[in-house]
Amino acid sequence: MEALACYATKESRLVIGLMSGTSADGIDAALCRVSGSGETMRVSLEAFVCRPYAPEFRRSLMALFTPEARVGDVARVNVALGREFAEAAREVARQAGVALSEVDLIASHGQTICHLPAEGATVQIAEPAVIAEITGVMVVADFRPRDMAAGGQGAPLVPYADWVLFRHPEKTRAVQNLGGIANVTVLPAGGGLAEVIAFDTGPGNMVIDAVVSRLSHGEAGYDRDGEWAARGEVDEALLADLMRHPFLALPPPKSTGREEFGEAFATRLLEAAGKRRAEDLVATVTAFTAVSIAAAYRDFVFPRWGVDEVILGGGGSYNRTLRRWLAERLPHCAVRTHEDFGINGEAKEAIAFALLGNETVLGVPANVPSATGARHAVILGKIVLP
Repeated sequence: MEALACYATKESRLVIGLMSGTSADGIDAALCRVSGSGETMRVSLEAFVCRPYAPEFRRSLMALFTPEARVGDVARVNVALGREFAEAAREVARQAGVALSEVDLIASHGQTICHLPAEGATVQIAEPAVIAEITGVMVVADFRPRDMAAGGQGAPLVPYADWVLFRHPEKTRAVQNLGGIANVTVLPAGGGLAEVIAFDTGPGNMVIDAVVSRLSHGEAGYDRDGEWAARGEVDEALLADLMRHPFLALPPPKSTGREEFGEAFATRLLEAAGKRRAEDLVATVTAFTAVSIAAAYRDFVFPRWGVDEVILGGGGSYNRTLRRWLAERLPHCAVRTHEDFGINGEAKEAIAFALLGNETVLGVPANVPSATGARHAVILGKIVLP
């Protein structure tokens, strides 16, 4: 195809990465300049925006996470979300002072509304045909199913970008994302892509956000700077009960999401918590994230590697209490943030999909079978021409 051939001949390309994470609070859009491929790939962030959803639209989106969601509602929100994603692309291009006609590619992860890796099934919405029609730009979307068709979990997908951005010839690094779900990518010192492992460790911000939202009657969507947790005391008995969750004991490769740690989980937790103080509950679920991550390292990482640096990213990396408690539980590792490496931690996952989309158009496999469990490497995503 002429558009794909033209893309491949360019020395550098302007790529917009788009995603809406498990928190489903808005769209992250990163405009990147990308050159090369694989080991030679280089990326610079030209602009980043986070476009929050209007409250009413977010409610319609969140309704799709329940078993009662109707097919017609999924279809309608899929198209509406495609329009929202297109507007986010427009906004980030405008911020960078770039016309959409100058953008070579939009790589859209969309919004996951169902992820059932044990059944090889997953659904991401934000119709890419709508994005291509509105923007006039080639779109790559729907990255997970191809890996799952090859026997993988379809997640995590960011390890490829972690390897491109953070590998080091002498240091073993663990890149720890603290999004709605927490996941880690282990980059062995001097290792190639085949040596990378990655997996979801369990909850990141998802349970904390849900508890804060319920306890504040919707007035707060998250624990800003970890202030609630800092004022509370961890309920060790409740924490021990949370740590018995069966997902935490599963060996990698593994992935999880709202099906395990979403609203139903938060409802059961709050019912079991009884009349405990709000601050103590927030402290306990914050400790749950920190302790479950440290336990994952203890059980699945440290037996194979000594980790020199842990690099935190995602919204949870700005939660000072979570960051401190995690550092206390990983005393032999230097705990740093994406910003220490000149990378916007909030933009990281959108950047990652820009890199994955680049590889799709170039025909380069970008899943990491050692992370997802796929039988072999595959080219991810589906291409929609404008």
